[in-house]
Amino acid sequence: MSKKLVRLLVLLIVLIVAGGLIWSLMQRPSAPAKPAAAAPMAAVPPTLEFLPQEVVTANPVEIRQTLALSGSLRAVDMSTVKARVAADVRQVLVREGESVRAGQIVVVTDGTEYEARVAQARGNLDAARAQLDIATKTRDNNRVLVEKGFISRNAFDNAASQYAAAEANVAAARGAMNIVQKSLNDTVIRTPISGLVAARYVQPGEKVSPDNKLLDIVNLQKMELEAAVPTSDIAQIVIGQPVSLHIEGLPETFEGKVVRINPSTQTGSRSVLVYVQVANPKNILRVGMFAEAQLVLRAKQGVLALPQSAVRKDSQGAFVYTITNGQLSKTAVTVGIDGRSGEDYLTEIVSGLDFGAQVVRTDMGNLQTGTRVRVAAPATTR
Repeated sequence: MSKKLVRLLVLLIVLIVAGGLIWSLMQRPSAPAKPAAAAPMAAVPPTLEFLPQEVVTANPVEIRQTLALSGSLRAVDMSTVKARVAADVRQVLVREGESVRAGQIVVVTDGTEYEARVAQARGNLDAARAQLDIATKTRDNNRVLVEKGFISRNAFDNAASQYAAAEANVAAARGAMNIVQKSLNDTVIRTPISGLVAARYVQPGEKVSPDNKLLDIVNLQKMELEAAVPTSDIAQIVIGQPVSLHIEGLPETFEGKVVRINPSTQTGSRSVLVYVQVANPKNILRVGMFAEAQLVLRAKQGVLALPQSAVRKDSQGAFVYTITNGQLSKTAVTVGIDGRSGEDYLTEIVSGLDFGAQVVRTDMGNLQTGTRVRVAAPATTR
């Protein structure tokens, strides 16, 4: 091999090695640039958001201190129509649910037997009256004769006695006549009160005896709640106190008042019965409906009162969380009576808070005073 060829091979090897070194250096990653220092950011205080229903505004309201009552309704005026004489039922002129007025004929029974008794009593009365007429004439004639001396005084006294006996017989016959006439009248039964027929116990053709139940009549215009009150609370109840009644199954609220208080306690429970009367002009209420009532023991108008869930207590007393200028504050308050306003249970605030203050309604535990807060806008309905 020539020297020239050797030199070429050496040069070629050197170029190859140099190229490999250059290529490997180009594949190495470049050193990352040192990041610039981030500018410090100011700390933003957190904001607590409340829903509209979680905040209440202190407005003047009427608050009522109440006592819960419950019981079933009954009609103030109700009557059971009964038979007064034994007879066969001819007609029953009404059915359940029909309205009747006082004095209306509702049942007619067979009066044939009593008509015959009346005829017999009338005959006895007529005979007694005829005997009285004879005795009257005899007595009057004997009075004239005794005055003229034609008969003895003893004969006149006998005539006078016969007159007195005849007069007594007329009175007795008249009394017997009245009795049988009443029995005849009692074969036609009238309702003593106006109202609705609640029950019908007889049908035409049945035989009834005196005091047999025929009909039940109830007047729904005035209803009454009979409720038991513990003896510990009875001293707070007086006649005329207003009562709000919620009837099971009915949406509206009815107003009534205390009309009577039982003078004795019930055996066993030692409670006292209180009677609450409620008007029912549209006959919406029915006998036996269950009622839950609130008897108003005390009422205050235009006071500052908050939902009971908004008023909290600790070792230092009562307090509320208020929202002032977008920040949360803990405000000490003095409380009064607990009561109701409509269906809401409220606590009276006597001092420490002004009307118009925004108060956190919901008990959310211990909140941090000074926290920034905002109230979400109420949801809009489309």
